[in-house]
Amino acid sequence: MTNYLTNSELDFESLSIEAIAIAPVSINKAIQISRQIKNPERQWQTYLTVLALFAFRQWAEERAPEFYINQEKCSILHPEYANIIEAACNLKLGDFKICLLAIGSFTDEKISIPRAAIDLPEFTAHFYVVVEIAEELEEARIIGFIRYDQLIEQFSSVNLLAENDWTYRLPWAWFNSNSDDLLLYLRYLQPDAIALPATPVRPINPLLIMQAQLSPVLPQLQSGNREIWELLTWEKITEIMVSPPLLTWLYQESIRPNQESKLTQGILNVWLWLQDEIDDLARELSWVLLPAFNSEKLGLAGATAMRSPIEELEAIVTQLERRGTAISPAARGACKTLNLASIPLRLYALSWPMLSTENIPEWKLLLILGGSPSGTPLPEGTKMQVSDNMSVLVEQAIDQYTTEPYLYSLVAGTWDEQFTVTLTLSNGAILTLPPFAFRPH
Repeated sequence: MTNYLTNSELDFESLSIEAIAIAPVSINKAIQISRQIKNPERQWQTYLTVLALFAFRQWAEERAPEFYINQEKCSILHPEYANIIEAACNLKLGDFKICLLAIGSFTDEKISIPRAAIDLPEFTAHFYVVVEIAEELEEARIIGFIRYDQLIEQFSSVNLLAENDWTYRLPWAWFNSNSDDLLLYLRYLQPDAIALPATPVRPINPLLIMQAQLSPVLPQLQSGNREIWELLTWEKITEIMVSPPLLTWLYQESIRPNQESKLTQGILNVWLWLQDEIDDLARELSWVLLPAFNSEKLGLAGATAMRSPIEELEAIVTQLERRGTAISPAARGACKTLNLASIPLRLYALSWPMLSTENIPEWKLLLILGGSPSGTPLPEGTKMQVSDNMSVLVEQAIDQYTTEPYLYSLVAGTWDEQFTVTLTLSNGAILTLPPFAFRPH
């Protein structure tokens, strides 16, 4: 039979809250771990939460040595999770899941809990434990806890809504301040007495599509000046948090130093091309502005013959026009020679302004991906993906049925829209270019 204790059955004298000494080695380790987080505010919270983990572990080893502590999957020790979730989720004490919430001082009337720790089954816990860190005293105290079932009951009674920063603000009155009660639960309660939600089978979105969707926000994440909740929706971040490969990729990209992330910094302003100019970023990334072209003079000459970039572009444009793709005579383009995983590629980008049927200023972007300048065709499995800030718009691939030796995509948008291109090879090599934008001002 399952033992299940209620608050009324825990009738014993509360003991004073005991201080837990924080060793210098724990402080140094917390500093090292927190340095893996770029955002200064999250770095500080990570530091406090790591100290809370060390303090709780010491408390458990002294007060409940019969329980094995498993911190292998504890989120705060994995920077990709600590970068998003300001708590120590998935800590195991025996068969119980623990979520630690660290605070710097016991002064606020409410305690913040990450929304992920409650709303996502992957991060829920049997007990949510609040640890106060007195850094200047090198001490910590367990000052409150709440069971998951009690937490959900409180939620349903007040219809509590999440804050904009993906946290819930909970009244201190909800928490039990006696850590000895927590010990009693751990010793005499069976884990299944506190039913946690089952992890659902979630749809798996292709990693490359998700990466393309997130690429436009990378420069702002890399700057360290914007919180991720300011840039993404809760629905989007949920997809990220339940996909470890995507979460790891996002973290690695967010900490990439500026000088190593030129391909995801800034925008390529194609409006300048129409003025016979090219911006500093495009020049730094070796884009070459092409002269105005004549799509009629080359006829249907093969696109893979050895020729200059403007000659190859004119030949391809001629083919596209004869198949019904309308390209403005005022269009201007640029090209870039790439070497992706030792595979030579040549990318053309062509743009021009237009008016929509409602007379709204718009622009078009034509992208053409070809093989090497010497005529080597694109290898099978090569993909070109074009996305805006919300979704993938076009994806083209070279397969056994492809008749042309190049890929092309044509997209259109208003002047405030921008488009991101991701190139992928069959061996998994991937390159995301900075967004193309049309910025007259």
